Amino acid sequence: MLKQLQMGLRAFLLLASRVWTCICYLLKKQVRAFVQHQPVKYEIYPLSPLSRHRLNIVKRKVLVLDLDETLIHSHHDGVVRQTVKPGTPPDFVLKVTIDRQPVRFFVHKRPHVDFFLDIVSQWYELVVFTASMEIYGAAVADKLDNRRGILRRRFYRQHCTLDCGSYTKDLSAICNDLSSVFILDNSPGAYRAYPDNAIPIKSWFSDPMDTALLNLLPVLDALRFTQDVRSVLSRNLHLHRVW
Repeated sequence: MLKQLQMGLRAFLLLASRVWTCICYLLKKQVRAFVQHQPVKYEIYPLSPLSRHRLNIVKRKVLVLDLDETLIHSHHDGVVRQTVKPGTPPDFVLKVTIDRQPVRFFVHKRPHVDFFLDIVSQWYELVVFTASMEIYGAAVADKLDNRRGILRRRFYRQHCTLDCGSYTKDLSAICNDLSSVFILDNSPGAYRAYPDNAIPIKSWFSDPMDTALLNLLPVLDALRFTQDVRSVLSRNLHLHRVW
């Protein structure tokens, strides 16, 4: 009798554990959906006459944007160990053909990326520079652009240089005036030749509470007024990880 009670208790605890796990998963899913769709606002106040004058006498700058782990994270059919929890819905799915094989990419957008692009496109000329293959990178950029025409200029793996086992990005190929161009990238190796022209950002995979893009808006708002972006960004060298 005692043994049967113990077995029944174990079965009950096992069932309760599974139910609790299911409830936690559903709650986290709802939290993720809520965070992604809650209204976000960054106040853009009218410029003073002095600020408007200062902005008019400086050249419009170029902001270069990485894709993977900076603006988005993706995984494809063949990934054995995903960084995103199974069952987490992607923001969109891409179907591309690589080496004559159809591949599906499940793409997750970093929180607030659409709002971020809306704002910074008003301040800078935006350029996509990714080490990914063009067939994939172009499809991702198309989705992020969403027919707004803000991500027209794009550079892909073939425009990178393979150096010490990693792909580096030549900013001088985008803009010959290095005082007016800088890159936002999660990989310091990508801009190792241009540390004074880079803003580091933590790699993003799946955290629905991430606010890194929002946190950069005040800096980017101010940086457009500088004559030389390196005069400001060179002070951030301690933030770059050693590559």
